[in-house]
Amino acid sequence: MTQTVSQIWRNWAGNQSASGITFRHPRTVGEIVELVTQAGKDGRQIKAIGSGHSFTGIGRPEDIQLVLSQHANVLALDSAAGLVTVAGGMPLHRLGRLLTDAGLSLTNLGDIDRQTVAGALATGTHGTGARFGGLATQVRGLQLVLADGSVLDCSPAENAEIFSAARIGLGALGIVSTVTLQAEAAFGLRAVERPIPLEEVLTGFDELADGADHFEFYWFPHTASALTKTNHRVPLDGLAPQPRWRELFVDEVLSNGVFGASVAVSRRAPVVTRPLNRIAARALGSRTFTDHSHKVFTSPRRVRFIEMEYAVPRAAIVEVVRELQRTIAAEGWRIPFPIEVRVAAADDIPLSTALERDTAYLAVHLPRQVEIGAYFRTVERIAGQVGGRPHWGKLHSLDAAALRERYPRFEEFVALRDRLDPTGLFTNAYLDRVLGPPPGRR
Repeated sequence: MTQTVSQIWRNWAGNQSASGITFRHPRTVGEIVELVTQAGKDGRQIKAIGSGHSFTGIGRPEDIQLVLSQHANVLALDSAAGLVTVAGGMPLHRLGRLLTDAGLSLTNLGDIDRQTVAGALATGTHGTGARFGGLATQVRGLQLVLADGSVLDCSPAENAEIFSAARIGLGALGIVSTVTLQAEAAFGLRAVERPIPLEEVLTGFDELADGADHFEFYWFPHTASALTKTNHRVPLDGLAPQPRWRELFVDEVLSNGVFGASVAVSRRAPVVTRPLNRIAARALGSRTFTDHSHKVFTSPRRVRFIEMEYAVPRAAIVEVVRELQRTIAAEGWRIPFPIEVRVAAADDIPLSTALERDTAYLAVHLPRQVEIGAYFRTVERIAGQVGGRPHWGKLHSLDAAALRERYPRFEEFVALRDRLDPTGLFTNAYLDRVLGPPPGRR
Protein backbone atom coordinates (compact mmCIF):
# COMPACT_ATOMS: atom_id res chain seq x y z
CA MET A 1 0.00 0.00 0.00
CA THR A 2 1.44 3.33 -1.07
CA GLN A 3 0.92 6.83 0.27
CA THR A 4 1.38 10.14 -1.49
CA VAL A 5 0.50 13.71 -0.56
CA SER A 6 -0.74 15.72 -3.53
CA GLN A 7 -0.93 19.47 -3.75
CA ILE A 8 -4.09 19.26 -5.77
CA TRP A 9 -6.79 16.77 -6.83
CA ARG A 10 -9.04 17.35 -9.85
CA ASN A 11 -11.95 15.45 -11.29
CA TRP A 12 -12.24 14.42 -14.95
CA ALA A 13 -13.92 17.66 -16.01
CA GLY A 14 -11.57 19.85 -13.99
CA ASN A 15 -14.40 21.72 -12.27
CA GLN A 16 -13.81 20.12 -8.84
CA SER A 17 -10.48 20.31 -7.03
CA ALA A 18 -8.89 20.00 -3.60
CA SER A 19 -5.37 20.59 -2.30
CA GLY A 20 -3.14 19.04 0.35
CA ILE A 21 -4.80 15.63 0.12
CA THR A 22 -3.27 12.38 1.37
CA PHE A 23 -3.69 9.66 -1.25
CA ARG A 24 -3.72 6.03 -0.15
CA HIS A 25 -3.81 3.07 -2.55
CA PRO A 26 -5.17 -0.04 -0.77
CA ARG A 27 -4.94 -3.39 -2.49
CA THR A 28 -7.18 -5.49 -0.24
CA VAL A 29 -10.25 -5.21 1.95
CA GLY A 30 -7.96 -5.64 4.94
CA GLU A 31 -5.96 -2.58 3.95
CA ILE A 32 -9.16 -0.58 3.49
CA VAL A 33 -10.25 -1.60 7.00
CA GLU A 34 -6.86 -0.56 8.39
CA LEU A 35 -7.06 2.88 6.75
CA VAL A 36 -10.66 3.50 7.80
CA THR A 37 -9.97 2.44 11.38
CA GLN A 38 -6.89 4.66 11.65
CA ALA A 39 -8.69 7.64 10.15
CA GLY A 40 -11.42 7.26 12.75
CA LYS A 41 -8.89 7.12 15.58
CA ASP A 42 -7.12 10.20 14.25
CA GLY A 43 -10.32 12.19 13.79
CA ARG A 44 -9.73 12.53 10.05
CA GLN A 45 -12.13 12.15 7.13
CA ILE A 46 -11.72 9.60 4.36
CA LYS A 47 -13.28 9.25 0.91
CA ALA A 48 -12.96 6.64 -1.82
CA ILE A 49 -12.44 7.68 -5.42
CA GLY A 50 -12.72 5.81 -8.68
CA SER A 51 -12.21 7.61 -11.98
CA GLY A 52 -13.32 11.02 -10.70
CA HIS A 53 -15.92 11.23 -13.45
CA SER A 54 -18.58 13.03 -11.39
CA PHE A 55 -19.20 16.71 -12.03
CA THR A 56 -20.46 17.35 -8.51
CA GLY A 57 -18.27 17.26 -5.42
CA ILE A 58 -19.65 13.86 -4.37
CA GLY A 59 -16.17 12.28 -4.36
CA ARG A 60 -14.20 15.42 -3.50
CA PRO A 61 -11.71 14.64 -0.74
CA GLU A 62 -11.26 16.88 2.27
CA ASP A 63 -8.44 14.93 3.95
CA ILE A 64 -7.66 11.31 2.95
CA GLN A 65 -8.51 9.94 -0.46
CA LEU A 66 -8.65 6.18 -1.08
CA VAL A 67 -7.71 5.49 -4.69
CA LEU A 68 -9.04 2.02 -5.53
CA SER A 69 -7.11 1.43 -8.77
CA GLN A 70 -5.13 -1.39 -7.11
CA HIS A 71 -8.30 -2.91 -5.65
CA ALA A 72 -9.86 -3.85 -8.98
CA ASN A 73 -9.87 -7.60 -9.54
CA VAL A 74 -12.52 -10.19 -10.39
CA LEU A 75 -13.01 -12.13 -7.16
CA ALA A 76 -15.54 -14.73 -8.33
CA LEU A 77 -17.27 -15.59 -11.59
CA ASP A 78 -20.09 -18.13 -11.96
CA SER A 79 -20.86 -18.30 -15.68
CA ALA A 80 -23.78 -20.69 -15.19
CA ALA A 81 -25.52 -18.42 -12.69
CA GLY A 82 -24.33 -15.22 -14.36
CA LEU A 83 -22.95 -13.84 -11.10
CA VAL A 84 -19.70 -11.90 -10.99
CA THR A 85 -18.08 -10.48 -7.85
CA VAL A 86 -15.52 -7.72 -8.31
CA ALA A 87 -13.47 -5.39 -6.14
CA GLY A 88 -14.95 -1.91 -5.99
CA GLY A 89 -12.24 -0.31 -8.11
CA MET A 90 -12.93 -2.48 -11.17
CA PRO A 91 -13.43 -0.18 -14.21
CA LEU A 92 -16.56 -0.83 -16.22
CA HIS A 93 -14.68 -0.95 -19.53
CA ARG A 94 -12.45 -3.74 -18.23
CA LEU A 95 -15.38 -5.61 -16.72
CA GLY A 96 -17.24 -5.52 -20.04
CA ARG A 97 -14.37 -7.24 -21.83
CA LEU A 98 -13.93 -9.82 -19.07
CA LEU A 99 -17.62 -10.71 -19.10
CA THR A 100 -17.64 -11.06 -22.88
CA ASP A 101 -14.75 -13.51 -22.66
CA ALA A 102 -16.82 -15.52 -20.14
CA GLY A 103 -19.91 -15.51 -22.38
CA LEU A 104 -21.77 -12.91 -20.32
CA SER A 105 -23.10 -9.35 -20.65
CA LEU A 106 -24.40 -6.76 -18.22
CA THR A 107 -28.09 -6.10 -18.84
CA ASN A 108 -27.63 -2.37 -19.29
CA LEU A 109 -24.82 0.20 -19.23
CA GLY A 110 -24.45 3.95 -19.40
CA ASP A 111 -22.90 5.62 -22.41
CA ILE A 112 -19.53 6.06 -20.71
CA ASP A 113 -17.52 3.15 -19.24
CA ARG A 114 -14.58 4.92 -17.63
CA GLN A 115 -16.15 4.76 -14.14
CA THR A 116 -15.38 2.13 -11.54
CA VAL A 117 -18.15 -0.24 -10.50
CA ALA A 118 -18.39 1.24 -6.99
CA GLY A 119 -18.28 4.81 -8.28
CA ALA A 120 -20.95 4.19 -10.91
CA LEU A 121 -23.21 2.64 -8.28
CA ALA A 122 -22.65 5.46 -5.79
CA THR A 123 -23.96 8.07 -8.22
CA GLY A 124 -26.80 6.08 -9.80
CA THR A 125 -25.39 5.49 -13.30
CA HIS A 126 -28.27 4.28 -15.48
CA GLY A 127 -28.10 3.93 -19.28
CA THR A 128 -31.33 3.72 -21.28
CA GLY A 129 -34.14 1.24 -21.96
CA ALA A 130 -37.83 1.46 -21.08
CA ARG A 131 -37.84 -2.07 -19.60
CA PHE A 132 -34.52 -1.83 -17.78
CA GLY A 133 -33.25 -0.18 -14.62
CA GLY A 134 -29.88 1.35 -13.96
CA LEU A 135 -26.70 -0.45 -12.95
CA ALA A 136 -27.80 -0.63 -9.31
CA THR A 137 -30.75 -2.87 -10.20
CA GLN A 138 -28.23 -5.52 -11.31
CA VAL A 139 -26.55 -5.69 -7.86
CA ARG A 140 -27.11 -8.93 -5.95
CA GLY A 141 -24.69 -8.36 -3.09
CA LEU A 142 -22.09 -5.94 -1.80
CA GLN A 143 -19.61 -5.55 1.01
CA LEU A 144 -19.30 -2.38 3.06
CA VAL A 145 -16.44 -1.25 5.25
CA LEU A 146 -18.19 0.76 7.95
CA ALA A 147 -16.95 3.73 9.94
CA ASP A 148 -16.10 1.55 12.94
CA GLY A 149 -13.87 -0.66 10.76
CA SER A 150 -16.27 -3.58 10.62
CA VAL A 151 -16.99 -5.35 7.33
CA LEU A 152 -20.64 -5.95 6.50
CA ASP A 153 -21.89 -8.37 3.84
CA CYS A 154 -25.18 -7.17 2.37
CA SER A 155 -27.73 -8.87 0.12
CA PRO A 156 -31.50 -9.31 -0.05
CA ALA A 157 -31.08 -12.12 2.52
CA GLU A 158 -28.43 -10.54 4.76
CA ASN A 159 -28.60 -6.99 6.14
CA ALA A 160 -31.36 -6.37 3.62
CA GLU A 161 -32.21 -2.83 4.78
CA ILE A 162 -28.62 -1.70 4.30
CA PHE A 163 -28.34 -3.57 1.00
CA SER A 164 -31.41 -1.82 -0.36
CA ALA A 165 -30.00 1.64 0.35
CA ALA A 166 -26.33 0.97 -0.36
CA ARG A 167 -26.94 0.03 -3.99
CA ILE A 168 -26.98 3.81 -4.55
CA GLY A 169 -25.23 4.97 -1.41
CA LEU A 170 -23.51 8.21 -2.53
CA GLY A 171 -20.41 7.06 -0.67
CA ALA A 172 -22.17 8.12 2.54
CA LEU A 173 -22.73 4.73 4.20
CA GLY A 174 -19.24 3.24 3.98
CA ILE A 175 -16.58 2.11 1.53
CA VAL A 176 -18.04 -0.33 -1.02
CA SER A 177 -15.21 -2.86 -1.12
CA THR A 178 -16.80 -5.59 -3.28
CA VAL A 179 -19.87 -5.87 -5.50
CA THR A 180 -21.74 -8.89 -6.89
CA LEU A 181 -23.57 -8.18 -10.15
CA GLN A 182 -26.14 -10.26 -11.99
CA ALA A 183 -25.08 -10.64 -15.61
CA GLU A 184 -26.85 -12.61 -18.34
CA ALA A 185 -25.91 -14.69 -21.37
CA ALA A 186 -23.86 -12.56 -23.74
CA PHE A 187 -25.87 -10.75 -26.39
CA GLY A 188 -25.25 -8.39 -29.25
CA LEU A 189 -27.03 -5.18 -30.15
CA ARG A 190 -28.22 -4.08 -33.56
CA ALA A 191 -27.64 -0.33 -33.55
CA VAL A 192 -29.61 1.91 -35.87
CA GLU A 193 -28.60 5.56 -35.75
CA ARG A 194 -30.42 8.08 -37.92
CA PRO A 195 -31.52 11.70 -37.90
CA ILE A 196 -35.26 12.35 -37.59
CA PRO A 197 -37.06 15.70 -37.34
CA LEU A 198 -37.32 16.65 -33.68
CA GLU A 199 -41.07 17.18 -33.95
CA GLU A 200 -41.48 13.64 -35.25
CA VAL A 201 -39.43 12.27 -32.34
CA LEU A 202 -41.47 14.17 -29.76
CA THR A 203 -44.81 13.26 -31.32
CA GLY A 204 -43.89 9.58 -31.47
CA PHE A 205 -41.74 9.42 -28.36
CA ASP A 206 -43.61 6.63 -26.58
CA GLU A 207 -43.66 4.44 -29.67
CA LEU A 208 -39.94 4.98 -30.24
CA ALA A 209 -39.01 4.33 -26.59
CA ASP A 210 -41.22 1.25 -26.24
CA GLY A 211 -40.41 -0.11 -29.67
CA ALA A 212 -36.73 -0.75 -28.92
CA ASP A 213 -34.79 -2.47 -26.18
CA HIS A 214 -32.71 0.69 -25.73
CA PHE A 215 -33.60 4.10 -27.17
CA GLU A 216 -32.19 7.61 -26.85
CA PHE A 217 -32.00 10.78 -28.89
CA TYR A 218 -29.79 13.84 -29.16
CA TRP A 219 -31.11 17.23 -30.23
CA PHE A 220 -28.76 19.98 -31.32
CA PRO A 221 -30.31 23.29 -30.25
CA HIS A 222 -30.95 25.74 -33.11
CA THR A 223 -31.80 22.85 -35.46
CA ALA A 224 -35.00 20.97 -36.29
CA SER A 225 -33.31 17.55 -36.29
CA ALA A 226 -32.59 14.90 -33.65
CA LEU A 227 -30.16 12.01 -33.88
CA THR A 228 -31.94 8.85 -32.70
CA LYS A 229 -30.14 5.77 -31.41
CA THR A 230 -32.22 2.57 -31.40
CA ASN A 231 -30.68 -0.67 -30.13
CA HIS A 232 -32.29 -4.11 -30.42
CA ARG A 233 -30.89 -7.25 -28.80
CA VAL A 234 -29.61 -9.91 -31.21
CA PRO A 235 -27.75 -13.24 -30.89
CA LEU A 236 -23.97 -13.18 -31.07
CA ASP A 237 -23.78 -15.30 -34.20
CA GLY A 238 -23.71 -13.17 -37.30
CA LEU A 239 -22.53 -9.92 -35.71
CA ALA A 240 -21.58 -7.33 -38.30
CA PRO A 241 -19.43 -4.68 -36.58
CA GLN A 242 -18.55 -1.48 -38.35
CA PRO A 243 -15.33 -1.49 -40.32
CA ARG A 244 -12.60 -0.16 -38.07
CA TRP A 245 -12.03 2.85 -40.31
CA ARG A 246 -15.69 3.87 -40.10
CA GLU A 247 -15.80 3.39 -36.33
CA LEU A 248 -12.77 5.65 -35.97
CA PHE A 249 -14.17 8.18 -38.40
CA VAL A 250 -17.57 8.52 -36.68
CA ASP A 251 -16.55 8.09 -33.04
CA GLU A 252 -13.19 9.84 -33.09
CA VAL A 253 -13.04 12.19 -36.08
CA LEU A 254 -16.67 13.39 -36.13
CA SER A 255 -17.98 12.82 -32.57
CA ASN A 256 -14.79 13.94 -30.83
CA GLY A 257 -12.38 15.70 -33.18
CA VAL A 258 -14.71 17.80 -35.33
CA PHE A 259 -17.18 18.27 -32.48
CA GLY A 260 -14.41 19.38 -30.12
CA ALA A 261 -13.20 21.92 -32.65
CA SER A 262 -16.77 23.15 -33.13
CA VAL A 263 -17.21 23.68 -29.38
CA ALA A 264 -13.90 25.53 -29.15
CA VAL A 265 -14.84 27.83 -32.05
CA SER A 266 -18.28 28.46 -30.53
CA ARG A 267 -16.71 29.55 -27.25
CA ARG A 268 -14.55 32.11 -28.99
CA ALA A 269 -17.19 33.24 -31.50
CA PRO A 270 -20.69 32.47 -30.20
CA VAL A 271 -22.27 33.96 -33.33
CA VAL A 272 -21.25 30.84 -35.31
CA THR A 273 -22.86 28.37 -32.87
CA ARG A 274 -26.11 28.01 -34.80
CA PRO A 275 -24.58 27.24 -38.20
CA LEU A 276 -22.05 24.91 -36.60
CA ASN A 277 -24.83 23.00 -34.85
CA ARG A 278 -26.63 22.59 -38.16
CA ILE A 279 -23.45 21.23 -39.70
CA ALA A 280 -22.91 18.86 -36.75
CA ALA A 281 -26.49 17.58 -36.92
CA ARG A 282 -26.06 16.76 -40.62
CA ALA A 283 -22.57 15.27 -40.20
CA LEU A 284 -23.74 12.58 -37.78
CA GLY A 285 -25.74 10.70 -40.38
CA SER A 286 -27.29 7.26 -40.51
CA ARG A 287 -25.47 4.02 -39.74
CA THR A 288 -26.47 0.47 -38.85
CA PHE A 289 -24.24 -2.19 -37.33
CA THR A 290 -24.25 -5.04 -34.81
CA ASP A 291 -21.63 -5.71 -32.15
CA HIS A 292 -21.12 -6.99 -28.61
CA SER A 293 -23.45 -5.15 -26.24
CA HIS A 294 -20.78 -3.39 -24.19
CA LYS A 295 -19.26 -1.93 -27.35
CA VAL A 296 -22.59 -0.54 -28.55
CA PHE A 297 -23.79 0.81 -25.20
CA THR A 298 -20.72 3.01 -24.71
CA SER A 299 -18.90 5.65 -26.72
CA PRO A 300 -15.57 7.43 -26.24
CA ARG A 301 -15.79 10.93 -24.76
CA ARG A 302 -12.69 13.01 -25.52
CA VAL A 303 -14.31 16.45 -25.39
CA ARG A 304 -14.45 17.51 -21.76
CA PHE A 305 -17.53 19.32 -20.49
CA ILE A 306 -19.71 19.99 -17.48
CA GLU A 307 -23.13 18.39 -17.29
CA MET A 308 -26.51 18.62 -15.60
CA GLU A 309 -29.01 15.76 -15.82
CA TYR A 310 -32.51 15.58 -14.38
CA ALA A 311 -34.78 12.56 -14.09
CA VAL A 312 -38.43 13.44 -14.68
CA PRO A 313 -41.59 11.34 -14.84
CA ARG A 314 -41.54 9.78 -18.29
CA ALA A 315 -44.99 11.16 -19.11
CA ALA A 316 -43.61 14.71 -18.68
CA ILE A 317 -40.51 14.51 -20.88
CA VAL A 318 -42.02 15.71 -24.15
CA GLU A 319 -43.38 18.90 -22.60
CA VAL A 320 -40.09 19.43 -20.73
CA VAL A 321 -38.17 19.30 -24.04
CA ARG A 322 -40.69 21.56 -25.73
CA GLU A 323 -40.48 24.11 -22.92
CA LEU A 324 -36.69 24.09 -23.10
CA GLN A 325 -36.84 24.46 -26.88
CA ARG A 326 -39.13 27.49 -26.55
CA THR A 327 -36.94 29.05 -23.87
CA ILE A 328 -33.69 28.66 -25.81
CA ALA A 329 -35.31 30.37 -28.79
CA ALA A 330 -36.84 33.16 -26.69
CA GLU A 331 -33.65 33.90 -24.76
CA GLY A 332 -31.39 33.83 -27.81
CA TRP A 333 -28.87 31.53 -26.11
CA ARG A 334 -26.23 29.86 -28.23
CA ILE A 335 -25.84 26.26 -27.02
CA PRO A 336 -23.02 24.25 -28.68
CA PHE A 337 -23.75 20.87 -27.06
CA PRO A 338 -26.63 18.54 -27.92
CA ILE A 339 -29.39 17.76 -25.43
CA GLU A 340 -29.67 14.05 -24.60
CA VAL A 341 -32.86 12.17 -23.66
CA ARG A 342 -32.96 8.60 -22.30
CA VAL A 343 -35.47 6.41 -20.44
CA ALA A 344 -35.48 3.87 -17.60
CA ALA A 345 -37.90 1.61 -15.76
CA ALA A 346 -39.06 2.32 -12.22
CA ASP A 347 -37.15 0.68 -9.36
CA ASP A 348 -37.29 0.40 -5.56
CA ILE A 349 -33.92 1.87 -4.50
CA PRO A 350 -34.35 4.68 -1.92
CA LEU A 351 -32.11 7.28 -3.60
CA SER A 352 -32.54 6.13 -7.18
CA THR A 353 -33.63 8.86 -9.58
CA ALA A 354 -36.10 6.27 -10.96
CA LEU A 355 -37.57 5.42 -7.55
CA GLU A 356 -41.19 4.28 -7.95
CA ARG A 357 -41.74 5.86 -11.35
CA ASP A 358 -40.95 5.20 -15.00
CA THR A 359 -38.39 7.83 -15.83
CA ALA A 360 -36.96 9.93 -18.64
CA TYR A 361 -33.62 11.68 -18.34
CA LEU A 362 -32.76 15.08 -19.79
CA ALA A 363 -29.02 15.84 -19.92
CA VAL A 364 -27.52 19.19 -20.90
CA HIS A 365 -23.85 20.12 -21.29
CA LEU A 366 -21.58 23.13 -21.55
CA PRO A 367 -17.83 23.54 -22.15
CA ARG A 368 -15.97 22.81 -18.92
CA GLN A 369 -14.48 26.32 -18.66
CA VAL A 370 -17.93 27.95 -18.69
CA GLU A 371 -19.64 29.02 -15.47
CA ILE A 372 -23.08 27.62 -14.73
CA GLY A 373 -25.48 30.30 -15.88
CA ALA A 374 -29.04 30.94 -16.93
CA TYR A 375 -29.15 27.85 -19.18
CA PHE A 376 -28.53 25.30 -16.42
CA ARG A 377 -30.68 27.25 -13.96
CA THR A 378 -33.55 27.20 -16.44
CA VAL A 379 -33.21 23.45 -17.04
CA GLU A 380 -33.32 22.96 -13.28
CA ARG A 381 -36.43 25.13 -12.98
CA ILE A 382 -38.28 23.38 -15.80
CA ALA A 383 -37.42 19.93 -14.43
CA GLY A 384 -38.34 21.01 -10.92
CA GLN A 385 -41.84 21.94 -12.02
CA VAL A 386 -42.54 18.23 -12.65
CA GLY A 387 -40.68 16.88 -9.61
CA GLY A 388 -37.35 16.31 -11.37
CA ARG A 389 -34.58 14.57 -9.46
CA PRO A 390 -30.94 15.48 -10.20
CA HIS A 391 -28.34 12.86 -11.06
CA TRP A 392 -26.13 12.63 -7.96
CA GLY A 393 -22.92 12.93 -9.95
CA LYS A 394 -24.03 15.82 -12.18
CA LEU A 395 -24.38 19.50 -11.43
CA HIS A 396 -27.39 20.82 -9.56
CA SER A 397 -28.16 23.31 -6.79
CA LEU A 398 -30.59 21.34 -4.60
CA ASP A 399 -30.08 20.76 -0.90
CA ALA A 400 -31.52 18.32 1.62
CA ALA A 401 -34.68 20.37 2.16
CA ALA A 402 -35.55 20.30 -1.56
CA LEU A 403 -34.51 16.68 -2.11
CA ARG A 404 -36.59 15.51 0.84
CA GLU A 405 -39.68 16.61 -1.09
CA ARG A 406 -38.69 14.61 -4.17
CA TYR A 407 -37.69 11.30 -2.59
CA PRO A 408 -40.40 9.43 -0.60
CA ARG A 409 -37.69 7.40 1.21
CA PHE A 410 -35.24 10.23 1.82
CA GLU A 411 -35.58 10.22 5.62
CA GLU A 412 -35.11 6.45 5.68
CA PHE A 413 -31.75 6.82 3.94
CA VAL A 414 -30.60 9.71 6.14
CA ALA A 415 -31.51 7.80 9.32
CA LEU A 416 -29.44 4.86 8.09
CA ARG A 417 -26.50 7.14 7.27
CA ASP A 418 -26.71 8.71 10.76
CA ARG A 419 -26.65 5.25 12.33
CA LEU A 420 -23.75 3.88 10.30
CA ASP A 421 -21.58 7.01 10.21
CA PRO A 422 -22.65 9.30 13.09
CA THR A 423 -19.36 11.23 13.20
CA GLY A 424 -19.23 11.92 9.47
CA LEU A 425 -16.07 9.94 8.68
CA PHE A 426 -17.20 9.52 5.05
CA THR A 427 -18.94 12.83 4.49
CA ASN A 428 -17.82 15.98 2.70
CA ALA A 429 -19.31 19.37 1.84
CA TYR A 430 -21.46 18.00 -1.01
CA LEU A 431 -22.95 15.20 1.10
CA ASP A 432 -23.59 17.62 3.95
CA ARG A 433 -25.54 19.77 1.50
CA VAL A 434 -27.65 17.06 -0.14
CA LEU A 435 -28.26 14.87 2.93
CA GLY A 436 -27.76 17.30 5.77
CA PRO A 437 -24.75 16.88 8.08
CA PRO A 438 -24.50 13.74 10.23
CA PRO A 439 -24.93 14.13 14.02
CA GLY A 440 -21.21 14.65 14.61
CA ARG A 441 -21.11 17.69 12.29
CA ARG A 442 -24.27 19.45 13.37
